[in-house]
Amino acid sequence: MTEGSNASRASTPIDLPVLPLDDEVVLPGMVVPLDLSDAEVRAAVEAAQAVARPGGGKPEVLLVPRIDGNYTGTGVLGTVEQVGRLSDGDPGALIRARDRVRIGAGTSGPGNALWVEGARIDVAVPEPLPGSAAELAKEYKALATSWLKKRGAWQVVDRVQQIEDISTLADNSGYSPFLTTAQKVQLLETADAVARLKLAIQWLGEHLAEQDVAESIAKDVQEGVDKQQREFLLRRQLDAVRKELSELNGESGSGDESDDYRARVEAADLPGHVREAALKEVEKLERASDQSPEGSWIRTWLDTVLELPWNERTEDAYDIRGAREILDAEHAGLVDVKERITEYLAVRKRRADRGLGVVGGRRGGAVLALVGPPGVGKTSLGESVAHAMGRKFVRVALGGVRDEAEIRGHRRTYVGALPGRIVRAVKEAGSMNPVVLLDEIDKVGSDFRGDPAAALLEVLDPAQNHTFRDHYLEVELDLSDVVFLATANVLDAIPEALLDRMELVTLDGYTEDEKVVIARDHLLPRQLERAGLEKDEVGLDESALRKLAGEYTREAGVRNLERSVARLLRKVAAQHELGDRELPFTVSEQDLRGLIGRPHHVPESAQDPAGRRTAVPGVATGLAVTGAGGDVLFVEASLADPETGASGLTLTGQLGDVMKESAQIALSFLRSHGAELELPVADLKDRGVHIHFPAGAVPKDGPSAGITLTTALASLLSGRLVRTDVAMTGEVSLTGRVLPIGGLKQKLLAAHRAGITTVVIPQRNEADLDDVPAEVLDTLDVHPVTDVRQVLEIALAPATARAQDRLPAAA
Repeated sequence: MTEGSNASRASTPIDLPVLPLDDEVVLPGMVVPLDLSDAEVRAAVEAAQAVARPGGGKPEVLLVPRIDGNYTGTGVLGTVEQVGRLSDGDPGALIRARDRVRIGAGTSGPGNALWVEGARIDVAVPEPLPGSAAELAKEYKALATSWLKKRGAWQVVDRVQQIEDISTLADNSGYSPFLTTAQKVQLLETADAVARLKLAIQWLGEHLAEQDVAESIAKDVQEGVDKQQREFLLRRQLDAVRKELSELNGESGSGDESDDYRARVEAADLPGHVREAALKEVEKLERASDQSPEGSWIRTWLDTVLELPWNERTEDAYDIRGAREILDAEHAGLVDVKERITEYLAVRKRRADRGLGVVGGRRGGAVLALVGPPGVGKTSLGESVAHAMGRKFVRVALGGVRDEAEIRGHRRTYVGALPGRIVRAVKEAGSMNPVVLLDEIDKVGSDFRGDPAAALLEVLDPAQNHTFRDHYLEVELDLSDVVFLATANVLDAIPEALLDRMELVTLDGYTEDEKVVIARDHLLPRQLERAGLEKDEVGLDESALRKLAGEYTREAGVRNLERSVARLLRKVAAQHELGDRELPFTVSEQDLRGLIGRPHHVPESAQDPAGRRTAVPGVATGLAVTGAGGDVLFVEASLADPETGASGLTLTGQLGDVMKESAQIALSFLRSHGAELELPVADLKDRGVHIHFPAGAVPKDGPSAGITLTTALASLLSGRLVRTDVAMTGEVSLTGRVLPIGGLKQKLLAAHRAGITTVVIPQRNEADLDDVPAEVLDTLDVHPVTDVRQVLEIALAPATARAQDRLPAAA
C-alpha cells in the first residue's frame, strides 16, 4: 500500500466460501469459466448458492490462489454469473472477478466448502488522474497495442484503448500468457493501482524486448540459410557452364570425372539395394555445401562402397587331388583339417557341376575353428587352405580386441568412423569369397565398449551372414561365400554360443616323427635361407633332428624346434666366418652338445634310477592338458610326523576347486577301503596328509588327476614305489570307479614325448584311441581300466626292504 490518496481502506468483514485455484491467479475484472467436476470448485459454488442474498443477488465465492499447496493472503470476490455446461459438455460455472479481498480467519457456513472471513480492499483513485499516472496509462496502452498487433489480436486492441481506469488497466494484464504465476500473485497482492500499473509496464516491456531479440536471431538464421541456398544454386549453375564449355571445346572432362560420384555409382557394378542407397547419398551430397562436414562423411562412405568388390569372385580350384597335394606339401600331419578342406572342395565341385551355386540366397561357405596349442601351424594353415582353393587370403588379428565397433564398424555420426574389420578384410581381399583367418579368437575381450565376441555371432553363422550389416555401411553384405577359419589355443575361452556356430577341428600337436619331417622339409630350408647358407653347405642328420625334437625341445608345436635349428645354423655360420669350421658340414647327434649345449628335457625313463622322481613312495606320474598341449604332471604325497600334532589334508600347488575335491575323494576312498587294499589307514586321523603338485606357480584344475592322487596316497601308505615307466589319467569316484576324461590324444602324445611306456586310461576313453597316431600307440602299452584297484595293481611295484624303510613309522 502507498500513502496519500491511493491508500487502501478495509470495509466491513464478509463471510465467503473459498474456491481454490491451483497454480492459477484471477485478477479483478476477469471473467473465467471453471469446471464443476472438481470437487472443491463444486462445493464452493453449491455453498454460495445455498446462502440467500438480499435483493436476490448472485451467489458470491472467494477465488484464492493455492500455490504449491499454500493459500495466498489475498483473494478475489467473484460472482457466479451462470451455471451450465462448458463447450466440452462438462458441468461448469462462469465467474466474474470483482474486488480484492484480504483473507481473515476461518468461519462456518453451509455445504462442504471452506468458509473464511474477508475484507474488501478498496483503492481510491484520484479524479482526475495526475499527470504521471496518465503517462503510465498511455505507455501501457502503447506497449499492449504493440504486443497485441504482433499476435494478430486486432479485436482486443480497441477494448484496451477504451479502458480509462488505471486499476482496471493494470488488472487487465492478468490475461497476458507470458506472466508467471508468481508475477500474477504479486499483481494480486499489490493494492496500489499505480504500483500495479508500473509492474505491468515493466514486465510487458521486458517481454517485448525478448521477442525483438528472438526475431532478430531468427532473421539472421534465415538470411544465412538463404545465402547457403543461393551459393549452392550458383555453384550448380557454374558446374553446368563448365560442362557445356568443356563439351564445346571437345574436352573429355576426365579431370572432373573422379569427383562425379553419380557417374561413378551408375557405372559401378553394384547390387540393386546398394546402388539405391548410394544414389540417395549422392543426392544428399549434391544438396550439401562444400563447407559442410556432412559432405566429407558422404564422400568417404561412397569411396568405401565403390571400393568393395560387390560382384567380384575368384574361381575355386576344383582339382581335388592337386589341392590335397598342396596341403600335404605345405603341412605335415593335420589329417583332420586336410580331410575337411578336401570334403568342402569336393562338395563345392559337385554343386557347381549341377548348377546349385546359390540356394535360398546363401552360398556354400564354411566356418571352421582350429583349436590347439601354440606352434602347431594353425595360422599358417589358413594361407595353405587359400592356396589349395585358389582363393585370396586375409588374416584378421583378434587378440586383445575389446571394442565391438572393431567387428561391426562405427556409426557414421562419429568423427573418423571406419567400417569393421570384416568389411575391411573383404575390401583388402578384392573378392567376395576369400579365406578369412580370424586369428586368436579366444583372446577377444569385452568391456564398456561392448562384446566383440557377441558381434561375431552373425558373422560366423552360415544361416545369417548372407545379410550381414556393418554399422558403417548400413547395407547388407553377403558373407555366405567366405571361408572363415578361426584359431584358438583354449576352447574354454570361446563363448558357447559362438563355438556352436563353428565346426570344431582339434589340433593336438605333432608326434616326434612328424616333427622330424617338418624340420627336414620346412624348417631347415627356411632357416638356411635366413642364415645365408646354401642347401649343400650345411645339413642335419635325422638323428640330430630327432634329438632336437625329443630332448632339446618338449612342446606340442614346432616353434622352439625351429629356434633350435636356427641357433645351430647361426653357430655353424659364425664358426665358418671365424675360420674354425669348413663347409660343407653335416650336423650329427654328437655335434649338438658342442654347438648349442646340453639337452633341456631328458625322458624320465632315461634318468638315473637314484634320481628318478618316483624313486620314493608317495610320488606318481599323471598326464594333463595345458595351453601348450599335453604335459606330464607329478603328484607328491607325504605324512606328517605324529609328534607335530598336524592333522587333516593340506593341498599346495595352486589348485582349482575341482582338483581339491579330487584329492578329498581319493583320501576318502582309501580310508573307507583301507582294509580291503591292505593299507595302514587307521592312523590317518592322527597324522596330517600333505599333497603337492610341483610347478607351484602354474594354476591347475580338473578331475583327471583323481587316479593319480589315489595311486600316490596308496604308494605312501603301503611303501610300494610307483613304476617310473607308468603314467595315468582318469577321474575317480567315491566307490573307486574310474570315470572318463578329455584330451586323451594330447596326453598320450605328452607321455610319448616324456619316454613313458605304460599308460593307464579309463575304459570309457578307449574309443578315443582311434585319434592317436599309430606310431605313438606302437610305443605305448595302454591299459583301459574301470576300477581304481586295477590301477594300483598296474602302477605299484612290489614292496622292497628299502622302500619299507622309507615309510614313516606309525604312531
